[in-house]
Amino acid sequence: MLLYLMILPGFMYFVVFKYFPMGGLVIAFQDYQPYQGILGSPWVGFKHFTRLFTEPTFFMLLRNTLVLFALNIVFFFPLPILLALMLNEVRHKFFKGAIQTIIYIPHFMSWVIIVSITYVFMTVDGGVLNELLSSVGLPKISFLTSPEWLRTVYIGQIIWKELGWSTIIYLAAITVVDTQLYEAAEMDGAGRLRKTWHVTLPAIRPVIITLLILKIGSTLDLGFEHMYLLLNSLNREVAEIFDTYIYTAGLKNGQLSYSTTVGLFKGLVGLVLVMLSNRLAKKMGEDGVY
Repeated sequence: MLLYLMILPGFMYFVVFKYFPMGGLVIAFQDYQPYQGILGSPWVGFKHFTRLFTEPTFFMLLRNTLVLFALNIVFFFPLPILLALMLNEVRHKFFKGAIQTIIYIPHFMSWVIIVSITYVFMTVDGGVLNELLSSVGLPKISFLTSPEWLRTVYIGQIIWKELGWSTIIYLAAITVVDTQLYEAAEMDGAGRLRKTWHVTLPAIRPVIITLLILKIGSTLDLGFEHMYLLLNSLNREVAEIFDTYIYTAGLKNGQLSYSTTVGLFKGLVGLVLVMLSNRLAKKMGEDGVY
């Protein structure tokens, strides 16, 4: 009974703040007017879904979102695993602790601070990096307004901010690996690289698979704040994603039903991808997330 009482606060949190608000999704099928409310607003069926899939901006949003997600998977997702494996090999506790502290700090900074620091370094007007390029005779580069550099800057900021923090789960998984496996591998003549490849990685593979499935579920959910701070009129063609589009359509233009439709579409795609990736993981012999 006491265990159920301990679960109750977390259960109520999800019910009140996660599941109960889902009732508001019905406005995606209405022409919602705030002064009429959900009960008084007229029903329009799949009108907003038809508009979403037929507008030219849909394919631009889908392309930009998928490209950024693919870059995130290819360039960011493996790095915390590699960093955790490297930190696991550090034997000097003070040195290891200092490195962990340094790489964890950016996680506690808001995206406003991260983007502001990037602006100081990369702006054309007095930016440290551009001034360095100019001092050696190279032309300045518009990192923050050029569509060609937007994705590089975006992924670079994610790596800087979240790389250290993302290693915590992998480091925790590595600590529970049976030390006898390392001893047996060492007796067989395995060095550090072979022990990492044949012992550590297989031991943390379930954690990697689980986090990858959860990551795939957020394919269309890249986050609003980060991209909105990088978005401007010059790079909009590659920077506009579903999250920023919902803000523009819903809050700025007052199209609440339409923006809810976009959000519902994102959620359904994420749900389908989680189910498919989980089934694939089970077919490969892993446990999956459920």
